[in-house]
Amino acid sequence: MNQSAAVWLLIVLACVAANLPFINERLFAVIPVQRFNNGIKPFWVRVLELLVWFCVIGLLGMLFERMIGNAFAQRWEFYVTALTLFVVLAFPGFVVRYLLKR
Repeated sequence: MNQSAAVWLLIVLACVAANLPFINERLFAVIPVQRFNNGIKPFWVRVLELLVWFCVIGLLGMLFERMIGNAFAQRWEFYVTALTLFVVLAFPGFVVRYLLKR
């Protein structure tokens, strides 16, 4: 896989993974959640799921970087910025779930 394809694939997967906790009621889009009130995931579960998806996408990005060439060491500033961008990618799903009137 060339560098351009890996970057675009990672961006698309990050957009999907960031919105996944907000667009469905299953945990990680697979496990049904009946133990909460009426099968609706609480907000804190959605945030934890968002953090797990951030780690999965980050590991996938590191894998792509190692496949393409040298992997560079990153400091905490990189991860904070990446998490902030991941949360911004999750904004459309948050708006649909919590801000639109039903």
